[in-house]
Amino acid sequence: MAVTLETPLAKVLGPKTATGMADSLGLHTVRHLLRHYPRGYASRGEQADLADVQVGDRVTVLAQIRSVTTRPMRNRRGSLTEVVVGDGSGRMKLVFFNHRHGHLKVNEWGMFAGTVGEYRGEKQFAHPDMHLMDPDGDDTDWARALVPIYPASKDVSSWVIQKSVKLLLGAGGGFGELIDDPLPEEIRSRHGLLPLAAALLDIHRPTTMEDVERARRRLKWDEALTLQLTLAARRRAAALEPGIARPRKAGGLLDAVDAALPFALTEGQRDVGEELAAELDRDQPMHRLLQGEVGSGKTVVALRAMAQVVDAGGQAALLAPTEVLAAQHVRGIRALLGPLGRAGELDGDASGTRVTLLTGSLKAAAKRQALAEVADGSAGIVVGTHALLQQTVEFTDLGLVVVDEQHRFGVEQRDALRAKGNRPPHVLVMTATPIPRTVAMTVYGDLEISTLRQLPSGRGGVSSSVVPLTEKPAWLDRAWERLREEVAAGRQAYVVCPRIGDLPGDEPEDADGAPPEEDGRSDRRPPLAVLDVAEALRAGPLAGLRLDVLHGRMTPEEKDGVMAAFAAGETQVLVATTVVEVGVDVPNATVMVVMDADRFGVSQLHQLRGRVARGKHAGLCLLVTEAPTASPTGERLAAVAATSDGFELARLDLETRREGDVLGAAQSGKRSGIRLLSLLADEELIAEARGEATALLSTDRGLADHPGLAAEVAALASDERAEWLEKA
Repeated sequence: MAVTLETPLAKVLGPKTATGMADSLGLHTVRHLLRHYPRGYASRGEQADLADVQVGDRVTVLAQIRSVTTRPMRNRRGSLTEVVVGDGSGRMKLVFFNHRHGHLKVNEWGMFAGTVGEYRGEKQFAHPDMHLMDPDGDDTDWARALVPIYPASKDVSSWVIQKSVKLLLGAGGGFGELIDDPLPEEIRSRHGLLPLAAALLDIHRPTTMEDVERARRRLKWDEALTLQLTLAARRRAAALEPGIARPRKAGGLLDAVDAALPFALTEGQRDVGEELAAELDRDQPMHRLLQGEVGSGKTVVALRAMAQVVDAGGQAALLAPTEVLAAQHVRGIRALLGPLGRAGELDGDASGTRVTLLTGSLKAAAKRQALAEVADGSAGIVVGTHALLQQTVEFTDLGLVVVDEQHRFGVEQRDALRAKGNRPPHVLVMTATPIPRTVAMTVYGDLEISTLRQLPSGRGGVSSSVVPLTEKPAWLDRAWERLREEVAAGRQAYVVCPRIGDLPGDEPEDADGAPPEEDGRSDRRPPLAVLDVAEALRAGPLAGLRLDVLHGRMTPEEKDGVMAAFAAGETQVLVATTVVEVGVDVPNATVMVVMDADRFGVSQLHQLRGRVARGKHAGLCLLVTEAPTASPTGERLAAVAATSDGFELARLDLETRREGDVLGAAQSGKRSGIRLLSLLADEELIAEARGEATALLSTDRGLADHPGLAAEVAALASDERAEWLEKA
């Protein structure tokens, strides 16, 4: 039988094995299995796998049988067999009940797979799957220097995958004939890359780790180039879309915005503003990401772009992630525009426009009025939440889509709003979470990027400190004293907690940026809650202060009331969840105490810290934690406290989080497009692949002369691997 990369595994391996691989690992074709790379390699007596495994892990280990003992069980009939295995640096006990153990012989090697348990302080496998190595039988691979260990499942073991791959590598009498290398020879030569067949042989059947590294480099190139070609094709398609130019108009709303600004634009705001103005003046839709430090003034840049579009006869829609932020945007824009933002009202300027808020919680009459203003075009600036995406929302002439805090939305949501334009509108997405270069080249590779680094003058700046409760419990008392001192001086404060409190189904509210727990503390108490902490503070260290709470389960009216009171200075201390993480702007707030700071991610802490010192007074952020100072979590918090450089922290965030989380691809049972490529370690490789992808698509024929690459791009587009591109 002729075997190709697209041959179903059932035709090569048989229906039973193929079904197991499909159901539990998502492997359906020869291509899928060959791209299912080993997660590591074992060699007899050289690898410390047993010393490294943790209780609860499902692992496969290569080890040698050291002893076999069998004894009757005390409390029931039958026997218990205990087998001790070791790999040169660690040991583990295997436990079998009523097991015929005659084939288990001391000094034999085998592969053992199971979930690591613990009994009386000793790690063990209970009834593990196993495969004993027989040098005199058909296990010739066992004698190799390196034995591949594959990502496996309960139904499909690593050695089944190993034997299946071995069968494929010998398929058709010549493995090289099976592989049609999609990478052009000139690119392979330019970057010193192995042919694909050689790389696959070396990744699955290496002799040395040097073989593995050469293979991985070539296979990383396959991943990087396919992704970059996909993104470059999107950029190219976007550039060919027929849009509508929205040129700047003298004496219009934009000039009025500039005249009303109570501060001078920074140099960065002016430069980015000119960049956006020039792109809006073209009839190809803008597709741009604006990233900037917390407080760098992205919203003002976006408002000026929206005003330019309104001057040109179009409408602008601002999509915000929360109702609190959407309402704040509307208040701020209306206050800045004055009568120019109230066209049609008694005190409005007829030459201006209307600023309309549209959220899911609007009462029926208010929603009908908002929808009418959007549909008849009287609302030039429309601010809303996910409600903007509903089918009932119709624009007269949508010219600009602005997505605030883009990481809260997916590409499909951005496109749903874009689709409401008569012609493709311009798109500006914004983030206050600085993006490392490699993430920008992959997750956001279909967008052009502008960066704001400069903060407005007159800001007081924020200093940060860690409050380690375990080692310095008295520091928390001092933290509350510092908060009272700031309030006594006329300032305000936030206290942030990861959970709401005594509400049905309460979970940590949006503390989604934290990396998995590194410190092995399985007995942690529940996260601190807003309602509990607020009550304790009212009765204790903050007694007598005007204190209120804010969280995501309050009604919009309640949220608006609380935020209005805090903004007016009526509330001195706001105890809140991460609902205040983005966009909330109260210049008089100078202190933030983050309780259980270890429950939040690096970027999230940086965002939260950005809520203070937004005025002329210096700010203070205190990160309260029970994590030991010397632990990975303690070191991570110390790094956050040590710098306010968001770009440096973004790199730290990438180092401490799982790669799949960054890409949005950590979905159980799904095959990710990123198997070997590391956004942190492979920065230059990704940049080189981006250059090659751009060059390949810059010619008139594109990929017409490279059908193999075109097929890889098509496979990515139709595979689950593309999901992270759509959800990033």
